Amino acid sequence: MDQTEPFYKKSTLILLGIILFVYVLYMLSDILVPIAFSLLLAILLNPLYTRIIKWRVPKVLAIILTLFIAIIVLAGLLYFLSSQIIQFGDMAPLLTQKFNQISTNLQTWVESTFGITLQKQLQLLRETANSGKALAGRTVSGVLGIFGILFLIPVYIFLLLFYKPLILNFIFEAFSRENSGPIADILQETKSAIQSYIVGLLIEASIVATLNSIALTILGVKYGILLGVIGAILNLIPYIGGIIAIILPVLMATLTKEGYTTQLLIIGAYGLIQFIDNNILVPRIVSSKVKINALASILAVLLGGALWGFAGMFLSIPFVAVLKIIFDRIDSLQPWGKLLGDQIPDYYGKMQEKTQQRQVKTPQNVEEQKSY
Repeated sequence: MDQTEPFYKKSTLILLGIILFVYVLYMLSDILVPIAFSLLLAILLNPLYTRIIKWRVPKVLAIILTLFIAIIVLAGLLYFLSSQIIQFGDMAPLLTQKFNQISTNLQTWVESTFGITLQKQLQLLRETANSGKALAGRTVSGVLGIFGILFLIPVYIFLLLFYKPLILNFIFEAFSRENSGPIADILQETKSAIQSYIVGLLIEASIVATLNSIALTILGVKYGILLGVIGAILNLIPYIGGIIAIILPVLMATLTKEGYTTQLLIIGAYGLIQFIDNNILVPRIVSSKVKINALASILAVLLGGALWGFAGMFLSIPFVAVLKIIFDRIDSLQPWGKLLGDQIPDYYGKMQEKTQQRQVKTPQNVEEQKSY
């Protein structure tokens, strides 16, 4: 873009480009979400695939073995969760009866306290449920979304690993030879950041699931292990997931126990776990490569949720991390990279230094003052 063009013209073109880009992302979400997850998983599985290749295993067989190991691990986790859910299903009728009783008492209390009729309360609940379904539906809406999760992601991972040299060669040839060094640095740093982020998330989720399960088991909450694991999975969604994770065991305790002591203890235990997670686990395990400040993270999560639902919330942080790596490598975009980062400059110190420099009397200033 010509630097001599007026600011309003350049900003308008940039804004239109951003709007068009976001519109395309929204309209093609059913196609792009499985591809985005496949790309992250392919980068995560690339070290395992590379190690198998070093054993002189044929390329196709190495990719199949990599996917087989990943599917075995995922199947083990799903088997554990399904066994817990089956046990939970045995108690579902009793929980439903208890929930209906509490819900009726709550509706009566709201009507007597705030004057909101039962019909109005049901209307508000339906509207809230519809908005929640719309948010979750953006991730797996329609047959294509379900088909993508069950079938397309493994196929995409296979193709991304198989055609990795072709993709890398295209990226290098798309730019001039003078930029081959920075491009290689960006790719290497991006791969390292994504691998570190996902592996860190898995380690963090395992620790949080263990702490949640221990706390809920000690407090005597029904299905504490299941709720602890679900809470750790929800915690993968930055900021918002942690709040939802607290609601589930509190609701379970409300349905299965009398009084509110257990609920308060759950909130206190989860608050302590969140403190440990945010101040010890995340800075030392997850954020070793992904240096994004809290404001940018929250905005990215909210925008990702508005764009792609829960999948967008999870994908937002790796996406912003990649953007920051690119911004930091391009001189004209470095201010944007600093804006996304967590390093706060000493702004007031710089302003004070500039003020002191202006107050220093130069010989020219002294002569001007004498003339007055």
